[in-house]
Amino acid sequence: MIGGGVMGEAILSRLLAQKIYLPEQILVSEPQLQRREFLSQRYGIEVVAENQKVAAVAGVLFLAIKPQVFDTVAIDLISRRTTASAPLIISILAGVSLSRLEAIFPNHPVIRAMPNTPATVGAGITAISPGQHTQPSHLEQAHRIFGAVGEVVEVPESLMNAVTGLSGSGPGYIAIAIEALTDGGVAAGLPRSIAAKLALQTVRGTAQLLQESGMHPAELKDRVTSPGGTTIAGIAHLEQSAFRSALITAVQVACQRSQELGQS
Repeated sequence: MIGGGVMGEAILSRLLAQKIYLPEQILVSEPQLQRREFLSQRYGIEVVAENQKVAAVAGVLFLAIKPQVFDTVAIDLISRRTTASAPLIISILAGVSLSRLEAIFPNHPVIRAMPNTPATVGAGITAISPGQHTQPSHLEQAHRIFGAVGEVVEVPESLMNAVTGLSGSGPGYIAIAIEALTDGGVAAGLPRSIAAKLALQTVRGTAQLLQESGMHPAELKDRVTSPGGTTIAGIAHLEQSAFRSALITAVQVACQRSQELGQS
């Protein structure tokens, strides 16, 4: 694994917890000394400063760095291999296309992936797109890795920026909604601790209900909006405030930013 940040740690911690990999099978490169010491002590894995050391022995090379530093890190990886085999390359870099990855790793199986932050508690969802040299066995391996942190879907790469704008950035939108619901409860007279608990569980429970029932969100909305009632009054205000349009636009601009990152 190249990069031992939040998402990298989330994935490796779940891989270890579910015994998909053993500690001695994982090697991480991380530039920050304190982070290296933390990961090594917490998970019993080897963590080094040099990217080349990881790339030279990897059977699966997992890229978990910021897209802005990809070109710099790629220089370290070009002369990476000391063995003849070509490792599977898995990248979670927002906006970095398969063509850019395959230019750095020619003739390698490459999979582009976009997980999201709920992966840290095993409740994430990851979209994956295979490159031209990817075989079914490589996809199966990617499903096993990302299945450790939640659900996995396969999409054409042309949709990966849209995935980034929706599920990659979406936890930020939902966090703001939960914070706003909490503030609304406080404004209405609730203690903040109670308001926060009510807001969080309302969002969590609604998502679980929709997932388990297969109900369309509009149907659930209709079920809880009685004529002249409280919910329809609140929804009318949300519509006046362009709440729905704001979320749609947020996904679109995040998608556009993902495209820009891939071109930088």
